Amino acid sequence: MSLVTGKGCAAALRDEGFKVTEIDVGRDIGGVLEKLKPDVCFNALHGQWGEDGCVQGLLEVLNIPYTHSGVLASAMAMHKERTKAVYRSVGLPIVKDIVCSRHDAWKQTAIQPPFVIKPVNQGSSVGVFIIRPGDNRPPELLTSAEWTLGDEVMVEEFVPGRELTVAVMDGKALAVTEIVAHTKFYDFEAKYSEGGSEHVVPAKIHPKVYAQAMELSERAHVALGCRGVSRTDLRYDDTAGEPGRLILLETNTQPGMTPTSLAPEQAAYKGILYGALCRWLVEDASCGR
Repeated sequence: MSLVTGKGCAAALRDEGFKVTEIDVGRDIGGVLEKLKPDVCFNALHGQWGEDGCVQGLLEVLNIPYTHSGVLASAMAMHKERTKAVYRSVGLPIVKDIVCSRHDAWKQTAIQPPFVIKPVNQGSSVGVFIIRPGDNRPPELLTSAEWTLGDEVMVEEFVPGRELTVAVMDGKALAVTEIVAHTKFYDFEAKYSEGGSEHVVPAKIHPKVYAQAMELSERAHVALGCRGVSRTDLRYDDTAGEPGRLILLETNTQPGMTPTSLAPEQAAYKGILYGALCRWLVEDASCGR
């Protein structure tokens, strides 16, 4: 997805009049950037290294202004346990969770099914499993030698209801989108496969809940120290009727930036065209974020 985001943003920025050089990032990225000497780095990377503070730290050392969040916010938001500690410290609504070895996740009894098992420092719903009452064995991949997502996992209570997300730009929430997955849940396949999910913007939810989702996402953005554009994911439990309860799941400091991604969709709903959004991110870039 990094390549898809990068190509979309590069094309939009060229249309906006910028001179753009696309880089497929490898371990030689430091030398490449020193040779290129860009005025600004548009960070279109997702996941480990690009979203967790590593590339941000390199750009700080090289004194190259860059988009999105800085080192600390990126590292905090990428690690789900650290994110929830920040949420908890400012009174944002979260559910009970524990962090343990992937080999012990199935055997722990502190949280009863249904619950969710997820890596503590991955994105895009990679390696996420929902364990339901009656399941009698762990997911095969979770305990296999083929698992490459780290030994630590988070086990958290499953929240029934609906999937919501809110993009925050320059500290202000844009809109609330409901994500309707056409698979079992909003996993990697639902996110990135054609027809895997439907985005409803603005979400058709109770007005008070809509406003609360916007406010909570702004607070999460500020509490984590995010910059540029972030996107906070929430669950909305309306199973007992509306208005229901909102639970924060995580904040993405590098949300997808294709023209049809969630954050650009919300920007377009607010009248901010894709090219203008990419331009704003470049103009907002800096070091010391």
